[in-house]
Amino acid sequence: MKINLRIWRQRNQAEKGHLVQYTLDGVSGDMSFLEMLDLLNEQLTATGEDPVAFDSDCREGICGQCGVVINGVPHGGQGVAQPVRTTTCQLHMRSFADGSTITIEPWKAAAFPVLRDLVVDRSALDRIIEAGGYISVNTGAAPDAHAVQINKKRSDRAFDAATCIGCGACVAACPNGSAMLFTSAKITHLAMLPQGQPERVLRVKSMVAQEDAEGFGGCTNIGECAAVCPKGIPLESISQLNRDLIASLFKHDGKED
Repeated sequence: MKINLRIWRQRNQAEKGHLVQYTLDGVSGDMSFLEMLDLLNEQLTATGEDPVAFDSDCREGICGQCGVVINGVPHGGQGVAQPVRTTTCQLHMRSFADGSTITIEPWKAAAFPVLRDLVVDRSALDRIIEAGGYISVNTGAAPDAHAVQINKKRSDRAFDAATCIGCGACVAACPNGSAMLFTSAKITHLAMLPQGQPERVLRVKSMVAQEDAEGFGGCTNIGECAAVCPKGIPLESISQLNRDLIASLFKHDGKED
């Protein structure tokens, strides 16, 4: 396959970035998207050019560090008209036709400064978790799995929310640059479990306040975030966050006024 690439190049956070065109020949349909970038970087290095900087780690669709915007869609959506939830590293070149032009850009949001080329600083998401994504538990031996009974509906909702990998695709897709889907997934995960109740009121207040402090935009329920989430976090999680946030206005440390 022969692929035409338009890739965002930016030397550092202080400089302005721009799209640079490359033509890459000999691309196999069995290559993953990141392997295609590896092939490009080999050719750039051989000609004395700077390779394209991009993030990746597990390359198994688990960590989400590979996230980039491909043809306007975070993670690429399999490169077809009907998006399929996937991470960039699980996207394969057979999803694109021979001779295709592919535009590759980093996550673009005020809270995600570009460090170099396709690499952005997503530490703002870590600080949101630090603000309240913890529970108070006694350390020691793990209890038996059936020691604490949990309603199946609640446990399923907790599990679904816990699948969030913090890739930031929801932020990149949102016209407002909101991280509400990410924050709500972390809040819903713990709100559905007994272990998450002691800090429940403080958690939602602290995490939402930190999200605002990081410069993320407000949520207007457009739904783009859920559409591109590689793990399928539902918009219902945002409803749970809003319910907890409203309830927290009338409670302090879990006690009603």
